[in-house]
Amino acid sequence: MSLDTVFTKEKLEELFPASKTDEFFDALYGEAESGAYDIELAYVGASDERLEFAFHLNQRNGSCLACNLTYGLPQVFMRHPIINVKGLVEAIAALAGKNDVTFEIGRTHEESHARHVIPLVIKAA
Repeated sequence: MSLDTVFTKEKLEELFPASKTDEFFDALYGEAESGAYDIELAYVGASDERLEFAFHLNQRNGSCLACNLTYGLPQVFMRHPIINVKGLVEAIAALAGKNDVTFEIGRTHEESHARHVIPLVIKAA
């Protein structure tokens, strides 16, 4: 089975709905409108033992992505119950037919001025 056909844009939206962004900012700031970016889950690729995904932080109109503290987000994402990385990883692993996986979130990097990226790597044991 090709994982490209499993992790379609529609499936990624189902795994990590756009509404999570507003829920996340509502929990952090008390209002969703205070967020400077939208969070989107993206499928990057796979090998035998690795599944690579990324959280794309896409700048919202009228906001400054560079002015926000996106570099501390990997640690926040690991612990935040709305982002629920552990649950997300379990759902991804089940869809990919992988058991006994570990995962890590990489450091934030700038893909462009309007998009920062946080890698999510899932490894089969």
